[in-house]
Amino acid sequence: MRAIGLASAVLLGAGALTSCVPAADAAIRTDFGFSVMPSTVAAGGEVTLRVERNEACQGEAAVNSEVFDMVTIPPEESWATAVVDWDAKPGAVYDVEFECDESSGTARLTIAGGRPTHPPTRNPTRHPQKGVRAGEGGTLAGFDLKEIGLGAALIAGSLGVAYHFSRRRTDEDAG
Repeated sequence: MRAIGLASAVLLGAGALTSCVPAADAAIRTDFGFSVMPSTVAAGGEVTLRVERNEACQGEAAVNSEVFDMVTIPPEESWATAVVDWDAKPGAVYDVEFECDESSGTARLTIAGGRPTHPPTRNPTRHPQKGVRAGEGGTLAGFDLKEIGLGAALIAGSLGVAYHFSRRRTDEDAG
């Protein structure tokens, strides 16, 4: 009987944790492969746009989105980079449209939460007077206190319910 309670507690906990995971931002596939890496980036960040060359995509590929200027990938190349606009809305998801020969497809690009520091300086010959600003290292960069609290509450609640069900006695166990 104890194994059934433990199994149900494990399943309940796993169900609660998997319900917290966002759905994958999968690309809508077409006749040729394409991707945006990384799929989540801060405003002002750089993304790599990749096209898998095959019989459906042999010519010039055009990549367009609201958050960066149109990028063309020459036929002899399979990737290019784009810089995301500084005024991109944190937390928003933007479509990235790939067009090559007669085919087209759409991928998704998510703008990380938080506030961008400042736009890049336009004077590349100027050297900084201080060291680098090494901060969160990407571990907490896209989270805010509300999301962390909600995640902690969901995990604590699922563990509490699992403990309750695993320790609950039935009438036949009490006798």
